[in-house]
Amino acid sequence: KVGGTCLHWGCIPTKAILQTAEVAEYAQDAADFGVSLDYHGIEVAALNAHKDGVVDKMWKGLQGALKGRGVETIIGTGQLTDANTVEVETDDGSRTVTGAAIVVATGSKPRELPFAPFDGDKILSSDHAMYLDELPSSAVILGSGAVGMEFASAWAAFGVEVTLVELEDRLLPLEDADASKEIGRSYRKKGITAMTGVKMSDVDVTDDGVTCRIEVKDDIEEVSADVLLVAVGRGPVTEGAGLDAAGVEVDDRGFVAVDGYCRTNVDNIWALGDVIPTLGLAHASFQEGFLVADQLGGLDVLPIDYRGVPRVVYCHPEVASVGYTEAEAKDEGFEVVTEKYPFQALGRAAMMKATGFVKIIAEKDTAQEGDAGRVLGIHIVGPKATDLIAEGQLIYNWEALPTDVAAFVHAHPSLSEAIGEAHLAIAGRALHG
Repeated sequence: KVGGTCLHWGCIPTKAILQTAEVAEYAQDAADFGVSLDYHGIEVAALNAHKDGVVDKMWKGLQGALKGRGVETIIGTGQLTDANTVEVETDDGSRTVTGAAIVVATGSKPRELPFAPFDGDKILSSDHAMYLDELPSSAVILGSGAVGMEFASAWAAFGVEVTLVELEDRLLPLEDADASKEIGRSYRKKGITAMTGVKMSDVDVTDDGVTCRIEVKDDIEEVSADVLLVAVGRGPVTEGAGLDAAGVEVDDRGFVAVDGYCRTNVDNIWALGDVIPTLGLAHASFQEGFLVADQLGGLDVLPIDYRGVPRVVYCHPEVASVGYTEAEAKDEGFEVVTEKYPFQALGRAAMMKATGFVKIIAEKDTAQEGDAGRVLGIHIVGPKATDLIAEGQLIYNWEALPTDVAAFVHAHPSLSEAIGEAHLAIAGRALHG
């Protein structure tokens, strides 16, 4: 099946689960909107049927698109035998494929920890968690990146008692500190327990579940649950691909070493997606694919500015960002001005009973209104943040000034007004608040 990590093991199935979680949340809160109904919980078989139906539709559509463009798909296990040759083991035997250019895009798999090896029953990877036949009553989730946060949201909406364990001092530690604070507050209200700045050191597996030993300052705490989900990132699938036979350089973590154009150290071999140490996001991989294809087509290209690629987390509330965090901007030597605009001030958000904010980080420039120069970063926590960040991407990548954005008209009532209001405020033209 074509489609790779995202379509079969990542973006698509997990977001289908999160869509079900959003419906479950609305059902449980229906009375707040004047709707009377009885909520009886989640039918896991129906949840999986919905998820699998979405995946099937998407990969079959992709296969059809490839066929329509004359792309041959070979189903099998491939291995480079030299810089121009791939040997493929298929159900019908071996097949040798040669080409003037080779692109390595073999994806990723969940990272495993020595003290918590996956068994698919009590200690789960995200792959296992997407195909459960029944929900656990309780779960410990190790790691609060996108995977851990999204499963925490979904499972909590389904009635699972969730404990998040994070080594860093805050949830979503790669996001802006204000975003971490906001999502932490929201998770507490949902009843999700978050243990941050702690280290899980060992796990005991029993017939009834798991007991996790967690180092908390100078003490050891034990947390028991039905399952442990290990969500500490993903690693590249490069072992056995024959990269050494082709002379392709790989780093000590297994990632293929590339330059800013996705070129490996071998002239005719490129690599992209989860096998190179970039963002590990599907839409970043799409852009890497365009970058390589354009080069193969003889077009002039520019390297990808990964800071300008939207970063999205589909937890509830959603989190999205582009550009610098406030700390990153200061570390880079920028003097900054910032503004946060709360969703609660918007009529559209009030209808949805939504919380969160839009935060703008701009370079300080006394020659501009509000002393706010070029926008360096946009951070959103709240409803539809992963859609709203599209405007943020344009603002950052076009190096817009807050006054440029303040002149735009945002529909009323809409969630997008928060972006307009935040830019009005940082430009010294605050309309509300």
